[in-house]
Amino acid sequence: MQNRTRIFTIVLAAVVIAGALATVQSARATFLGDLWQNLTKPFSPPAGPPSVGGATSSTTSVPLYKPALDYEQAVVGAVKKASPAVVSITISKNVPIIEQCPYNPFSDLPPEFQQFFGDNGSFTQPCDSGKTQLQEVGGGSGFVISSDGLILTNKHVVSDTKASYTVLTNDGKKYDAKVLARDPSQDLAVVKITASGLPTVELGDSSSIELGQTAIAIGNALGEFRNTVSVGVVSGLARNITASGAGTSESLSGLIQTDAAINPGNSGGPLLNLKGQVIGIDTAIAQNAQNIGFAIPINRAKRDINSVKTSGEIQVPFLGVRYIAVTADLAKQQKLSVDHGALVRGSNDGPAITPDSPAAKAGIQAEDIITAVDGTTLNQDHQLGDSISGHAVGDTVTVTVNRGGKELKLQVTLAKRPQ
Repeated sequence: MQNRTRIFTIVLAAVVIAGALATVQSARATFLGDLWQNLTKPFSPPAGPPSVGGATSSTTSVPLYKPALDYEQAVVGAVKKASPAVVSITISKNVPIIEQCPYNPFSDLPPEFQQFFGDNGSFTQPCDSGKTQLQEVGGGSGFVISSDGLILTNKHVVSDTKASYTVLTNDGKKYDAKVLARDPSQDLAVVKITASGLPTVELGDSSSIELGQTAIAIGNALGEFRNTVSVGVVSGLARNITASGAGTSESLSGLIQTDAAINPGNSGGPLLNLKGQVIGIDTAIAQNAQNIGFAIPINRAKRDINSVKTSGEIQVPFLGVRYIAVTADLAKQQKLSVDHGALVRGSNDGPAITPDSPAAKAGIQAEDIITAVDGTTLNQDHQLGDSISGHAVGDTVTVTVNRGGKELKLQVTLAKRPQ
């Protein structure tokens, strides 16, 4: 069976950005302080049983430290909370039925020589019978986001428009699934099954995660081990990769890196924190690496979820420019007036400004350098595309433009991205 989790190639290791709330930091510091004190204080075995006839017991029971018990209970609780809403997705297609057909390996010889090779009817070779049969060809994971059957998964899990999809819930029930929407700009999709009263996950806040915090992955490992649980930590933030597989390649940015084991088939499954909240969507793994996996931050998916619930489709905001990310080296080579931002420039794929787009209507021109959106400076760690995708269709944003050394502020109302 073909597995659907994609293999990636890292193209940029971005600067780690972590923004935790003070209360979270305080609680974390208290927990680590208590753990350190327990681990470093002298060990005193518990009192043994009363001696009998002057003899003492040769064995003593060593209790687990309370922080260890608390951690284990937190992991178990998080899994119990989320796993009922985790589903497996199977992919089926009509594939040709291959039969064994008669084959004459000597057919290219002159007729007068073929008589020396006897009866050739015993030779066969695989051939297309002209018939097809429905066959399972892949699998992935997903999780329920509404009790009436909306499920979030990866776009690459349900990318084949000619395939049919089946959802297997945690209680063993099977449902035919319909793909409602695929996000054109990131690896996310929403599917729908006809059901009611389904358990749902709780969505967390991926903007507050920290390096080293516990990460729990649940998914359909290898396409056959449903609701497999693996535990690790958040080992990186804001990672940019190029993921490829099944004949496609896609650049993904701002991902969570984790060492929680993510296997083929885990694609689309949730990455959880210790509260059992979803903080990411498992999407890619590193080939020939030791537990390097990546997940799309859940905050990236919230816009898609809301869009599907309100409009029945995923509406992606659209600015309408092609650009090159400005670096210090590029600024020096081309004598640009600033060393950061997005240089609006056309390519073989099309013009710098899409006609009749929000950018064209706002007056953005080719060779402008967009340096900020809503006051947030654009740089290597905060690209123009990421900034626009954080908004909704219809939002009006302030775009700061450097044009020939002069700074302009333009108001742009984002439109729906064309399919």
